[in-house]
Amino acid sequence: MSNLQLMLRISSMRSYQGALLLAAALAVFTFYYLGSGKENFSSTTRRIKENRAAQSTSPELDLSSELKLSEGKSLESRGALETRGVLDYHVLMMFTKVHRSPGLRDRFQVALRSLLRYGKFESNEVLSLHLVSDPPSREIGKAVLRGLLQGASFKYKVIFHDVNALTEKLFPIVEAMQKHFSAGTGTYYSDSIFFLSVALHRILPKEISRIIQLDLDLKFKTNIRELFEEFDNFVHSSVIGIGQEMQPVYRHTFWQYRRENPNSKVGDPPPDGIPGFNSGVMLLNLEAMRQSKLYNQLLEPNAVRQLTEKYHFKGHLGDQDFFSMIGMEHPELFYVLDCGWNRQLCTWWKDHGYSDVFDLYYKCEGHIKIIHGNCNTPIPEE
Repeated sequence: MSNLQLMLRISSMRSYQGALLLAAALAVFTFYYLGSGKENFSSTTRRIKENRAAQSTSPELDLSSELKLSEGKSLESRGALETRGVLDYHVLMMFTKVHRSPGLRDRFQVALRSLLRYGKFESNEVLSLHLVSDPPSREIGKAVLRGLLQGASFKYKVIFHDVNALTEKLFPIVEAMQKHFSAGTGTYYSDSIFFLSVALHRILPKEISRIIQLDLDLKFKTNIRELFEEFDNFVHSSVIGIGQEMQPVYRHTFWQYRRENPNSKVGDPPPDGIPGFNSGVMLLNLEAMRQSKLYNQLLEPNAVRQLTEKYHFKGHLGDQDFFSMIGMEHPELFYVLDCGWNRQLCTWWKDHGYSDVFDLYYKCEGHIKIIHGNCNTPIPEE
């Protein structure tokens, strides 16, 4: 073969690989950003672009007649509560841009109504609901909560966190990783909020040792207190509890690595494969995250760069992509939740090239405890 023929062949191969990469990126982008009305940590990253200036510092909405705390002391209250024998169970949800999307308000009502219906706590236990919000959405949230919380059978408190203030703290921690796991071509300041779970252990006070982060598009079928009990199943190396992705998303995203490593289980379906994670339901052991030398090393720019190069990874889903990638390398950091705790309903990939293997990822046997209407999939009525 002549030198000219060889050069033409190499050029053709590179063009083919480039086309495949572009097709993969476009498919993921289309699914999550054009085909989905979902607005949470895995939605369009530019939807929550805010000014840097923080407007408030997590004021508490006092909605409980049984538990009253002073304004502005919500995050520092746990120590005082525990000295009185009161235990806090912390839950965090993103509640932004609700004034621009009425569907988000509807999903929040479904999630909270079902949580209240099944939720049961002891008399010395308090459910602390943390909502990350912008000012217009906060007012909507207050109105919704006043209506729904009237019939709560347990003690609660609600803490609103200003999205600007959290973004200000997150940006220097996660800026370097955004270009690898965001939809935009550059590093956007507003993208940082989609990595909140990644660095929450560095933002919340040390008095909060555990928190559960939830998407809005959920419906509970059991007592949320049972989900907190899953923390007790963590092993010594576990820092995060999370469910597996129930579509071949990462089979697609890791296509180049899989082609170069045909014996790898990366992207393969359960029970023997490593399908990646879905961030709709996450148990964050903040104390373990703070203490884990390995986990904090993985947040460093050089570590992120090395892993993305090794796996040829370019994602678009924020924290979910980051956890899925490091989970391929360090599965010991994760406690895998049973699929019943995050029963995802989306079937987009079944009709987009993966019908032959789709059911291997999608099946979920056993009791369903939380239904997840991801990619804007309707959640069935009772």
